[in-house]
Amino acid sequence: MNQQNKAMPTAKSGGHKSRNDLIFIVCLLIVLCVAGLCFYLLRGKGDTVTVTVDGAHFATYALSEDRTVDIITGEGKDEHNILVIENGKARVESATCPDGICSSHKPIYREGESIVCLPHRVVITVSTAEDENAPDIVV
Repeated sequence: MNQQNKAMPTAKSGGHKSRNDLIFIVCLLIVLCVAGLCFYLLRGKGDTVTVTVDGAHFATYALSEDRTVDIITGEGKDEHNILVIENGKARVESATCPDGICSSHKPIYREGESIVCLPHRVVITVSTAEDENAPDIVV
């Protein structure tokens, strides 16, 4: 009967389990933040900008050549986005969409960055031209 009266240990009794869990979670968050920061900072600069309209390829331009492109969309051809490529960066200078979020986006130049204009269904993405001699699959 004496053994039955012993209290079973709980998470509240020692406090070590919850403290160790908290230390583990904080360490895990630090590692994830450092990895994300490294991924962001070590991402390479792109050399081309691909424009798609309504999911279809519209055009591809080199970031090394300064130019201004008028992207005309819509059934009545009344939706305009003006893409400006200068100094190795791409930005939307102006757009006729109601919200204008795409024109207030910062210039993009790193691989994988994009500017999206949802009302006009325009996506502008920075990428790196693939090397023709590079293997498709590494085994």
